[in-house]
Amino acid sequence: MSEWAAPRRFWTRAEVAAAPGGWTVRLDARVVKTPARNALVTPHRAAAEACAAEWAAQGDRIDPRAMPVTRALNSAIDRVAPQFAEVAASVAAYGESDLLCYRAPGPQALCARQAAAWDPWLAWARARWAAPLVCAAGVIPVAQPAGAVATLARAVADRDALSLTALHDLVALSGSLVLGLAVDEGALEAAEAWALSRVDETWQAEQWGEDAEAAQAAALKAQGFAEAARLAAMLRAPQAGPSLAG
Repeated sequence: MSEWAAPRRFWTRAEVAAAPGGWTVRLDARVVKTPARNALVTPHRAAAEACAAEWAAQGDRIDPRAMPVTRALNSAIDRVAPQFAEVAASVAAYGESDLLCYRAPGPQALCARQAAAWDPWLAWARARWAAPLVCAAGVIPVAQPAGAVATLARAVADRDALSLTALHDLVALSGSLVLGLAVDEGALEAAEAWALSRVDETWQAEQWGEDAEAAQAAALKAQGFAEAARLAAMLRAPQAGPSLAG
């Protein structure tokens, strides 16, 4: 069986251009479209700039793995926007079973490490969102206060499709709505948030050694988390004027 050949570069210049609804990217005279053939248009100028830079940086053949902002825009337009309510609900549901709320019954050293790592961010959620969450030992589900769940759900839904796309990845990869919101708002650095989400795995590796296959999978997730965090930071930044990416 012959190997799939990546498409060749067909343009010489990638640039941002104004479009109805915001900003798009042109490759010479062609406007970029999503895989579903929708117009790639975003109200976030910074995201359009980053997308154009990704296209400009491609070599002779297109490498989608080197285009995280373009992938996020495609996902936001083709998948998130058409089913926004469903995606927002799936992200908000993590608030009912947040990683930070489920503590090990032992040993004491692990319990202390979890408390030191996670308690400050549960306190942040309580102060920032008036959303107190309840902790439990073990894996048996614990009911969270309805008011807290509703408040966090509103926080998730109060964003546009691209912002929700970034938040979705932050939450799904970490397993924590609290950590995802903290990174999304700029209250927590991505690298620290990822380490906080891996407290249990780090503990297990210290006790029993690291599994190479699991470590490789975790590294891919960490890269996805960092890319989502960079996108979230980009969307928080003040809008700048359009520029060209050659």
